[in-house]
Amino acid sequence: MTVGKALHDDVTDAISAAFFEELAATGYGRLSVDAVAKRAGVGKAAIYRRWPSKQRMAVELTSSVAVSAIDAPDTGSLRGDVRQFLANARAALSHPLALAIIPDLLAEARRNVELAEALLSSVRDPRRASSGDMVARAIERGELPADTDVELCLDFLAGPLYWRLTAINSEPAPDYLDRLTDKIVAAFRA
Repeated sequence: MTVGKALHDDVTDAISAAFFEELAATGYGRLSVDAVAKRAGVGKAAIYRRWPSKQRMAVELTSSVAVSAIDAPDTGSLRGDVRQFLANARAALSHPLALAIIPDLLAEARRNVELAEALLSSVRDPRRASSGDMVARAIERGELPADTDVELCLDFLAGPLYWRLTAINSEPAPDYLDRLTDKIVAAFRA
């Protein structure tokens, strides 16, 4: 790697970290490119060379983290896949920055149609497609019937843990993920 490339990556990493810290501190509505630049120790031009707008920066940085943070593993069994998905989701959703950022972005998306559409296409859609692949593998293995309602399964998969961690802000018991896995798998099969 050349020095110029390393510096470029360092600047992008600094901007990314500053963006998430600023977003958690101020929320999307009050987030400014100036504040992100100041927090990152760079000029605004460094940000605008990478992203043409605050919204594009928010969507691209959020999607780069959100899509990879909660993957749909292939453990070889439906129960194993669901359990690992939930463990990954819990780790991602329990991060202090995620706890501050996710509810704010969802609220802002209700007010800002353009932001909502961008987040849906760059975060929700790829994550649901990946999770849909997990359900499809279970169907192929014969663990679920061929007529399984995949969309409803995806709602069951994501909803309860998200609700527990972000909406009611309650730390689950140590065996919660195992119990939730059993309930979700039973719901998939119903």
